[in-house]
Amino acid sequence: MKAIVRTRYGSPDVLQFKEVEKPTPKDNEVLLKLHAASVNPLDFFTMRGAPLIRLIPGLRTPKDKRIGVDAAGQVETVGRNVTQFKPGDEVFGVCRGAFAEYACATEDKLSRKPANMSFEDAAAVPVAAISALQGLRDKGRIQQRQRVLVDGASGGVGTFAVQIAKSFGAEVTAVCSTRNVETARSIGADHVIDYTREDFTRSGQRYDLILGANAYHSIFDYRRALSRDGIYVVVGGGLARIFQAMILAPLLSLIGTKKTCFFIANIDRKDLVFLKELLEARKVVPVIDRRYPLSDAAEALRYLEERHAQGKIV
Repeated sequence: MKAIVRTRYGSPDVLQFKEVEKPTPKDNEVLLKLHAASVNPLDFFTMRGAPLIRLIPGLRTPKDKRIGVDAAGQVETVGRNVTQFKPGDEVFGVCRGAFAEYACATEDKLSRKPANMSFEDAAAVPVAAISALQGLRDKGRIQQRQRVLVDGASGGVGTFAVQIAKSFGAEVTAVCSTRNVETARSIGADHVIDYTREDFTRSGQRYDLILGANAYHSIFDYRRALSRDGIYVVVGGGLARIFQAMILAPLLSLIGTKKTCFFIANIDRKDLVFLKELLEARKVVPVIDRRYPLSDAAEALRYLEERHAQGKIV
C-alpha cells in the first residue's frame, strides 16, 4: 500500500510517500481502507518528536514510522474480539498511521460515519471536535444561556467549538481575524470580535466560559475577562502558553472563584457517537479549508504550520 512515513524526526521535509507493507489488525482492532484523513497540530509532535527525543542521539529514529490520526474509511477486516463493526461498515475516528491507504484502529476509537456526510467531512471531525466538546462540556461545564467566548474561533477546534457551544444553548462570542469574521458568523456565532481591531481582554465584558483554542494572551488576561465564577479552558496555542497554563492553572484555581484548566482530549467511542448525532442533525458542520492528495501530505502540514487555516485541512 501507499503511505506517508518518516525515518527520522524533523520538518515536513522528512516525510516520504512510499510503498509499505499493509498492516494486520490485532484481536481488538479493525483494518480500515481509508478514504480520507485530516491534519492536526498533534501530527507536528509526532513528526518532529519531543524536545528531549531530539537531544538524545539514540532516540532520533522513530519506532513507528507512520504518521496521522484522524481518519474516515471502510472496515476491511476485523479482529476476532471485535463486536461493534463488520466488514463494509463506514466509520470515522482515530487510528495509527492515518496518512495511508490502510490503517488499523481499535474499535473503541471509532464510530459509524454519519450517513449524510462524506468521508472527507467525517475525517475532519475526531480530534478537533472532541477537543472542543470535552473542553466545553467536561472542563468548562457549559450551561444554557451562558456567555461563552471562543478565542481562535476560525481554526479546527475553534470552528467546532462555536457550533457545539451553540448546540448547548449558549450565547457565543467568536474571536478571529478580519478575514474570518464572515465564517464565524456563518457557523452561528452571536457576536464576532476581530482581534486586529479589539482586545476582548480589555473591553470590560465578562464571560462565564472562555475556550482558548489558540491561546495568544497570558493566563492572567483570560482570567480578567471571566465572570465571578467563570472558567477558562486551554485547548491549544503556542508551547509557551501551554506550559504557562500547565504550571499556573492548578495554582490560580485555588485563588478566588475563577477556574483555569488545561487538558488533552481523550478520544472515545461514546463522544464520537455523540458528535455523530450532532453531525446528522446538521447542528455541527465541518469547515474545510483545503484538500490535498495523500502524496502531498507534507504540503498540508506546512500549510497548517503557518497557522492561518480556516477550519480543517483534509
